[in-house]
Amino acid sequence: MNGTGRWHAEQAWLGHRAENVLLEVASGRITTITEGVTPVPHDAVALKGWTVPGFANVHSHAFQRLLRGEVESGGGDFWEWRERMYRYADWEPADYFNHARLVFREMLEAGITAVGEFHYLHSHGNELGVALIDAAREEGIRITLIDACYLRGGLDGRPLDDVQKTFSDGNADRWVRRVDELKEADGVRIGAAIHSVRAVDPESMRIVFTYAKERGMPLHIHLGEQPAEVEECVAAEGRTPTELLDREGVLDPDLTAVHAIHLSERDIDLLGAYNVQVCACSTTERDLGDRVGPMRALADHGCHLSLGSDSNAVIDMLEEARGLELDQRRATGRRVLHQPEELLKAATRDGMIALGWDGGELTPGMLADFVTLEQPRGLWREMSPSYLVYGFSGRDVTNVVVGGETVVSK
Repeated sequence: MNGTGRWHAEQAWLGHRAENVLLEVASGRITTITEGVTPVPHDAVALKGWTVPGFANVHSHAFQRLLRGEVESGGGDFWEWRERMYRYADWEPADYFNHARLVFREMLEAGITAVGEFHYLHSHGNELGVALIDAAREEGIRITLIDACYLRGGLDGRPLDDVQKTFSDGNADRWVRRVDELKEADGVRIGAAIHSVRAVDPESMRIVFTYAKERGMPLHIHLGEQPAEVEECVAAEGRTPTELLDREGVLDPDLTAVHAIHLSERDIDLLGAYNVQVCACSTTERDLGDRVGPMRALADHGCHLSLGSDSNAVIDMLEEARGLELDQRRATGRRVLHQPEELLKAATRDGMIALGWDGGELTPGMLADFVTLEQPRGLWREMSPSYLVYGFSGRDVTNVVVGGETVVSK
């Protein structure tokens, strides 16, 4: 991911629409951007269509890709889905490497240049995490391996069931020692996660938070996805999950809360006051029958929004972006709660920040991750975030560059 070269974009999004843009790259970073360059330089790769920053997929469980189309009959709620999902959690490292390669290739072909893999399959220690890293490097996608601490079956302290035991290190100190063995590399970052308030006790939350903070690691958590979790937390702790995180000193601008659906007004105030980042996963939330989160209120209170494919029932960050908006339209009866520029920023710059990468903008000094989209037989039209979000999909991606190296060319 330390490529060098020149690319000429017919149209590019530089925070504004630009034509005939020459992107010059050295050692994996953008060095110079020049608008209005004609004709195409002989040594530049011509990019026909619309070129935008690479998309960031902030929340993924690669193994759940196997559930696509396999859990759509029989009915049930989230908890029944979870029991069926557990059947897919047992992997050998070589098989997981091969599976992850296919998932990450699908992501690249949809324009995703960085993925946050929320990882809790620990039956082989670090071997499955290393398999994910190796698969990402093999395919050429950036990865932030977000290793999750998972210690208990619920807020009432009930023990882990047989499948959950394979997720657990036994205690937070053992989790720390294992994660310490994971190494960053070119295109690889290591992050940390508190799986959820139901799966990690308060003392262990503080250990994970301190570990991540001292090392400058991204920290993520599943938060408020299901009302049962909120009710259980109130019963056990006398406060909501968000209020519990506040009490334990875990709320922080470097924290990314995934889902953040079932929130009180007080929760929204707290998350905004700490500028906590919030990752919406609309296609998975829709698939699981989750409700619609208060994303507009969270953004208004100071939270930056990002997007994730989560269970990978769908892998398309443009679908995630418009889903964030369109689901809220149905829930509120109002239109355009988020401007298209805001949705595009969630899919690019803010997502990259949540994963710990210096990218998501076509700006000198940034990582040279960019994606070109073109619609077959489409007439030339002026680029706009509105048409990009609402008129394109991941299937329209024709070229992907990660760190100055072409990884997709159709």
